[in-house]
Amino acid sequence: MSDRPTRLGPIAPVEFLDARRITFVEHPPPVLSPAERKEMDRIWVGTRARDPDTFDGPLVASLGIELPAPGALVARWARVTYRYRALRRLRPPEDVPGSLYVTVLLPTEAGLVVGRGSPSTAAPGGWTLPGGAVEPPEEGRPLDAGGLRREAVRELAEEVGVRIAAEELRLFAVTRGRRFGSLGFHFLAPPVAGALVRRRHAELVAAETGRGAGPELDAVAFVASPAEAARLGPGADYLPQVLRRYGDSV
Repeated sequence: MSDRPTRLGPIAPVEFLDARRITFVEHPPPVLSPAERKEMDRIWVGTRARDPDTFDGPLVASLGIELPAPGALVARWARVTYRYRALRRLRPPEDVPGSLYVTVLLPTEAGLVVGRGSPSTAAPGGWTLPGGAVEPPEEGRPLDAGGLRREAVRELAEEVGVRIAAEELRLFAVTRGRRFGSLGFHFLAPPVAGALVRRRHAELVAAETGRGAGPELDAVAFVASPAEAARLGPGADYLPQVLRRYGDSV
């Protein structure tokens, strides 16, 4: 089934990109006016007041793409911190830097693994594939496909408790959000048993709770279609389209 919107139908939240050769080019962070800087800092103070555990950590911002040839993608990016997301409240969507994130499609006999964001996350109660926003590499080191794979397996281990080697992942799809232009790199992992996933996640939740910290995903489930994901509750904007494409590929 095609994800291309029809003339009469709604516009899909994300579009799939033909990205077989990917180049990442670093740029300076977005230039902020004094008024924007002041307001961004004010919003961040309010965010911290609501959740003192919120950390203004490093983040990769997506500044746009170029498609110079079939299969080629040039992604422009910059080093920012989480407080830059406040620009979504200050600028039109087309002038806001997007996110750059990774996900892992982890197949089981019952479907792909999805998780529900815990109350402490940016999307509490939302169902997603395991994954998250990409952190920038060390200064002087490039952002590349190998780094994205390492980020993906780290997120999988931290959120689900399942550990695999980065070399076992293959790039399944690249998406771009229609609103902010966020880039999603979706990796396919080798199949695992559903019972293993539930056991590892339960062990992870117990360990995190024992340390006084909550898990990033407070529940896991298995879904084989967008309809099954919808029955779970609200989910990430990319989820129905990525599930549909995966279903069409198997």
